Amino acid sequence: MKIKEPKCKYKCAMLIDDNSLDNFINEKTLEANYFAKVIYTNTSATSALEFLKNISAADKNPNGIFPEVVFIDLNMPLLDGFQFIEQYKSKIEPSSKTPRLVILTSSVSVKDQHRAAALGKEIIFLHKPLTSSMLQSI
Repeated sequence: MKIKEPKCKYKCAMLIDDNSLDNFINEKTLEANYFAKVIYTNTSATSALEFLKNISAADKNPNGIFPEVVFIDLNMPLLDGFQFIEQYKSKIEPSSKTPRLVILTSSVSVKDQHRAAALGKEIIFLHKPLTSSMLQSI
């Protein structure tokens, strides 16, 4: 007898956090809630940006493998979450389906919330830890 695989909300999502444990916990939360069939994890915003550029350049129709939702931590070395979003918006050719950008951070700074809002009203700002109820609004 073949077991039917549960339907996921999205085909693909990406987690970007320099803390491997946070990535692991968030990945398990996404899996437990059938949020995405494929989940990419990156411990560096720089490597995530390079990965997304390569996917975009390799295929003019990357909708099958390009993340539909990208969760981004703010406080990371070399390239922080805000810098990632700015570079993503300026360097990656928009596909027919632009991913939802979700800042997932432990920061409680009102300045960070205002800065996120200034980057675009489409950006979602969430506080760690990621929960099932948070995923309902994405």
